[in-house]
Amino acid sequence: MYDLVVVGAGPYGLSIAAHAAAAGLDLRVFGRPMASWRDNMPPGMYLKSEPWASNLSDPKGAFSLDAYAATRGVEVRHGVPLPVGFFASYGLWFAERAAPPVDDRTITAVEPCPGGFRLSIGDGDSVLARTVALAVGVMPFTDIPTPLRGLSPEQVSHSSHHADLRSFEGRDVTVIGAGQAALETAALLAEQGTAVRVVARSDRLNWNTVPLPRERPLLESARSPHTGLGVGWKNWLYAETPGLFRRLPASTRARVFTSALGPAGAWWLRERFEPAVAVRLGESVAGATAVDGRVRLELVATTGRMETVETDHVIAATGFTPGVERLGLLDSELRGRLRTVGPSSAPEASPVFESSYPGLFLAGLLSAPSFGPSMRFVYGSTYTAERLVAGVRRRLGSRGGALRTVRQRQRTQVPMPQPSTRQPSASQPPVPQPPVPQPSAPAADLPAGR
Repeated sequence: MYDLVVVGAGPYGLSIAAHAAAAGLDLRVFGRPMASWRDNMPPGMYLKSEPWASNLSDPKGAFSLDAYAATRGVEVRHGVPLPVGFFASYGLWFAERAAPPVDDRTITAVEPCPGGFRLSIGDGDSVLARTVALAVGVMPFTDIPTPLRGLSPEQVSHSSHHADLRSFEGRDVTVIGAGQAALETAALLAEQGTAVRVVARSDRLNWNTVPLPRERPLLESARSPHTGLGVGWKNWLYAETPGLFRRLPASTRARVFTSALGPAGAWWLRERFEPAVAVRLGESVAGATAVDGRVRLELVATTGRMETVETDHVIAATGFTPGVERLGLLDSELRGRLRTVGPSSAPEASPVFESSYPGLFLAGLLSAPSFGPSMRFVYGSTYTAERLVAGVRRRLGSRGGALRTVRQRQRTQVPMPQPSTRQPSASQPPVPQPPVPQPSAPAADLPAGR
């Protein structure tokens, strides 16, 4: 029986594994490493977060994004966004060096058993663990507006379901949403020749401004500090004090989770988006019907005006909502014993990220309603990994060891997958490179992104 099984091998799962291995815990990590970044984002997408806020976490800080970039002969700079593919490759490099070998099989069920948990694997195998950390990312929690749910997958999809947008070349696509995922997806579609429109219920699109220099006079920095979630004191509180956030009333936390760091596009995307994409503001989808292989959307404006739009496909860039009911891999007994955050269905987490079921720990988006917006971003992985592993050790009784010892305990050395070499087709236009930013005037509480 393992001390810990980590379910998920994205930034949070790998960071937890690195800290747990350094603590000498006997652990296994399951999942395709960096799966969402490799499999669910099309070529041409960039990180919205600053490079210095995008490090995976190991106890000594030896495997930072800067360290990986140095091995590639690349300099990562504040204000210069990085391609998503580069970040995914960094995650694979981190996994090879900072954590035990990752088993890329899928955990399909987690159920209680004497002394801990039994975890079923997709191929019929199973493992036993005293504790489990769920770092399942965002994919179980995709949101598609209710009026669109009756359409087939050929007619509607979530923005996170596309590793490649080339199937939409020459077609008409409607993107629902006003955040970075909606705006960047629409820009990429337009750049490949797709007829695309964005429908947003807000009355205007919000854009982040060019980031301020990292090195600034002390008074300027004091007025508007940099944080891993953007600029401003409110963002500093979200980024640096998740433990204080957790002490807020549950109803307040649930409200802030749904409202903080609202939808906005990256500064570097604006000049690509605005000339190329039609936008319908102040409208929501009231109904959707399949008609002769197309989709007929009924749009209702904030004024009450109704209008019909026909399109070939709808992409819902409408975010993710964590909830106990969406954790289908958990045994029904486990789900039934998980306390939730206020009126939401998101599971409550203790100060060490333990759920109300002893030994079951939560990470990433699952913990955001408990600890705040930083858990929606890679930046929250350090806070999470340090405290979650401390909680596991407390649950088990303190242990020690070294990563080498943990590696030696692994009976099967699972080979790490290589970074994807997928290239855009010759018919796909080159992706415009974001410009190097020029400093702009301060703006309060600017949210960061992905």
